[in-house]
Amino acid sequence: MFRFKSRAGCVWDLAPRRGTAERKVKATEKRRNSQTTGLTVGKQIESLDSPLEIFIICAQGVCSFFQTPQERDTAKGEEMSTGRFRSGGRDKCRLHMVTWNVATAEPPEDVSSLLQLDVQPPTDLYVIGLQEVSSSPVRFISDLLMEDSWSHVFMDTLAPRGFIKVTSVRMQGLLLLVFAKQVHLPYIRDIQTTYTRTGIFGYWGNKGGVSVRFSFYGHMVCFLNCHLAAHMNYALQRVDEFEYILEAQDFDISESPHVLDHKVVFCLGDLNFRIADHGLHFLRSSINSGRLNLLWSKDQLLMMKKNEAFLQEFEEGPLNFKPTYKFDRNSDTYDTSGKKRKPAWTDRILWRIKPKDLPSEDDEKASTSTTDGQDEYPIMVTQDKYTSDMSYGVSDHKPVIATFSLELRKCFDTPMVHISPVGVWSGDQDAVLTYTVQEDFMSSTWDWIGLYKVGFKSASDYETFVWVRENELPETNEVIQISVDKDEIPLLGGQYVLGYYSTNMGSIIGLSSNFQILESKRAVMEGLVPEIINGINK
Repeated sequence: MFRFKSRAGCVWDLAPRRGTAERKVKATEKRRNSQTTGLTVGKQIESLDSPLEIFIICAQGVCSFFQTPQERDTAKGEEMSTGRFRSGGRDKCRLHMVTWNVATAEPPEDVSSLLQLDVQPPTDLYVIGLQEVSSSPVRFISDLLMEDSWSHVFMDTLAPRGFIKVTSVRMQGLLLLVFAKQVHLPYIRDIQTTYTRTGIFGYWGNKGGVSVRFSFYGHMVCFLNCHLAAHMNYALQRVDEFEYILEAQDFDISESPHVLDHKVVFCLGDLNFRIADHGLHFLRSSINSGRLNLLWSKDQLLMMKKNEAFLQEFEEGPLNFKPTYKFDRNSDTYDTSGKKRKPAWTDRILWRIKPKDLPSEDDEKASTSTTDGQDEYPIMVTQDKYTSDMSYGVSDHKPVIATFSLELRKCFDTPMVHISPVGVWSGDQDAVLTYTVQEDFMSSTWDWIGLYKVGFKSASDYETFVWVRENELPETNEVIQISVDKDEIPLLGGQYVLGYYSTNMGSIIGLSSNFQILESKRAVMEGLVPEIINGINK
């Protein structure tokens, strides 16, 4: 480990740059000694209660950022949201991303405009990064015990449209949410989250970043939600924090143990870069006249990118929307307070495609360079939209939206577990289901199968569940039968689906087709529905 003096004059303990075996060894030592260094990488506090793992993540943060590839050739593929894939062809996934510094405000009642729910072609994945979610001690503890208000409003809006919350990660005011269409759930695997704090010399999580990584149809992707140091004069510190987070964050995945090992990395957040040099009058006059291009050359992020090689690996769409900070609340008017903050593009969404070769300091082939298999299954990213939504005024920031087309060839299209209900299901009799492991994976006797009402919000939103076979782990292609007690089956009936939840993979890896549960005769006896005699409700 060596002592690193940052551009901003801070001194941090950092491992050598990635790409050599020595860096990996020293990075491991650094993480082991993280409690005595200036910055720490947090780990999830994991406890298992009921069949669900409840992850409680405290005080830490992540910073990263992304850019859009320039003009990339795209081949037409059927929309992934239809659940259909062309054999041997390339397929498109539509990704909708939102970043918003909510300034401790409560969510608005309607977020449909923010999510653009009726856009065509339809969205497959939503990734939402929030900063400054209210995190007072009492509020933060209550949010650990149940979903926070922002998560609730997004789940309530997206669940009726068939989107399920895949995972989330929270570090004080930073919150990152990932939603996917139900059809994609069995193909989102190896989900892991982490966080890094950079506030108060790395001991406080009011600044930093949170990240989620997973395999999507076999492609390794990573999303990072960041909140970097504020104020005009701290541009160098923001770059240092970003570089530190890229070095520090790690995952327990051999194929992509670090952020930059992933095929695609997206960064969103309040990166806090400002517009330098220009006076307030010139800024506002350029914005009001629509001459935003006059401000680009003094945008601190674009300026820093010219001199920082690692920043040049990230892409970003053109800033053709008004600066999103700072506004008077509930208005479209820039700051009229005594401070009169200069407008700035603080809120950004960027991305990075993993280069085929990452040279090490010794000019050798890096250990994280592209494998032969990656060339066979490339992924292309095209940004379709990059804008802000000026209609929301609960915060002094406006939300920023980016939509992408991810063009890829799926590495697999078979779920790890096949599940089916057997026969008729109703609350009048015990029911039966079968499951078959179709692909070897690290199964556990803590795995479980949940019964979900169609339109469920997350893996924890089950009506009931049964543990998988407890006495021994199943063999591949072995058909296993499990009974479900009739008292656990909903009396009112409706459309339901069965899902196999893998504790080790942290996700649902198998879903049945939707099926009907019949209304139970006991529902009438217990007064849940009116009894109908000769066409008359009794």
